[in-house]
Amino acid sequence: MTPAARRPDRRPSRLTRTLATAALALALTTGAAACATPDPDVTAHAAVTHADPAFDGTFRHEFAEVEGVRMHYVTGGSGSPVVLLHGWPQTWYSWWEIMPELAEHHTVYAVDLPGLGDSTGSPTGYDKATLARYVHTLIAEELGVRDARVVGHDLGAAVAFQYAAQFPADTELLGYLDLPLPGPVLDGDAYRSLSWHIAFHAQPRVPEAVVGDNVRDYLDLFYPQVAFEGSAFGGTAQQSPFTDEEIDEYARTYSRAEALSGGFELYRSLDQDVADTEATAPVEVPALVMTAEGQLDGVLSTVTGHLTDIVRAVDVPGAGHWLVEENPEFVTEELLRFLDGTRG
Repeated sequence: MTPAARRPDRRPSRLTRTLATAALALALTTGAAACATPDPDVTAHAAVTHADPAFDGTFRHEFAEVEGVRMHYVTGGSGSPVVLLHGWPQTWYSWWEIMPELAEHHTVYAVDLPGLGDSTGSPTGYDKATLARYVHTLIAEELGVRDARVVGHDLGAAVAFQYAAQFPADTELLGYLDLPLPGPVLDGDAYRSLSWHIAFHAQPRVPEAVVGDNVRDYLDLFYPQVAFEGSAFGGTAQQSPFTDEEIDEYARTYSRAEALSGGFELYRSLDQDVADTEATAPVEVPALVMTAEGQLDGVLSTVTGHLTDIVRAVDVPGAGHWLVEENPEFVTEELLRFLDGTRG
């Protein structure tokens, strides 16, 4: 069975979702005479979850102003708080596959990082320490959550690491998913040499000029490369673990010029990320490390000494970089085991 075939059918069919989105647009148009014109941003951010039965009744879209950035997040469920942080090129929606089950046990906050997704406005920097401060202001100051279980994937894992490093008293647990940590083991030059896309995205202005008019095509071509048995893992597989609807949603947000540049700034800030890691005291928050199949030793070599209480470290069978999309059942089981306090 392929990794993609293991995915549960949580969403309505493509036709159902397309019709639901069209119905929403029609309702908004025909209702214009009876009420004020709706905020187009509201329509955009809600369209992907409109009429989704797994979303309705459990989750809601929310916004909060944080230091000049209008931050978007999705929240729902009950129990101890779990904060989910996405990487590139994704948004809060990268967690949607597993959020309903997490919400049966926890209060979930899936955040669009500052300047990305449907979070609008420009943060003062895209280094992960700065982004972590924005997320902390949202979670701890605005929402009053002082015992967060913070989980990050890809470059969102570096934000989660910085959250725990800067605010250990407000961090109960740390989930660190599939990212070599920029730092002493991998400095900026070494990190950019890991993959063509890291070096390319780190260039000033060039990726915007190349990608700007073809965002969806670029994302569609990129996702399979770091999937299981994709070219980044020495394979030749070209099957994407993403549905057309998922790619459409990510393309919608990254087609916004500010978000596209913000995504590339995540890579342009790698030298600052290295310096921040080197200056950070070891994180003593209990941590879970998960990686793509066969990549655990490499990631652990970069976090050893920076995470002093790794309670479990595991690679995800049959998964490349897209852990949630490629093996959601395994990721959910491991996260719940960790979040519920089972060690080892």
